[in-house]
Amino acid sequence: MIHGRVQGVFFRDTLRRLAEQHGVTGWARNTPQGTVETVLEGHRDAVERVVEFARRGPEGAEVERVEMIEEPPEGVRGFSIR
Repeated sequence: MIHGRVQGVFFRDTLRRLAEQHGVTGWARNTPQGTVETVLEGHRDAVERVVEFARRGPEGAEVERVEMIEEPPEGVRGFSIR
C-alpha cells in the first residue's frame, strides 16, 4: 500500500512499465482512501527494484510511506491496472 499524493500522477502506469521491464507480475489499483494498492510477484531483486521506485514515485508524486506485507504468490500473469 502506497500512501501520500499518489493518485493522478501516473503512478500506476509508471509502476506497470517498470514492473514489466524487470519481469515482475502483479497489479495496481487506486483505493477510495487515496492510496495505491499493488501486488508484486517475481524474483526478489526485481521486486525490490520496483518497491524502491514505489518509495519515490514518478514526478509529481509525494510518497509518505509504503506498507508491505509478504503473502503467498497469487500466480498473476502480466501486470494489470485495476
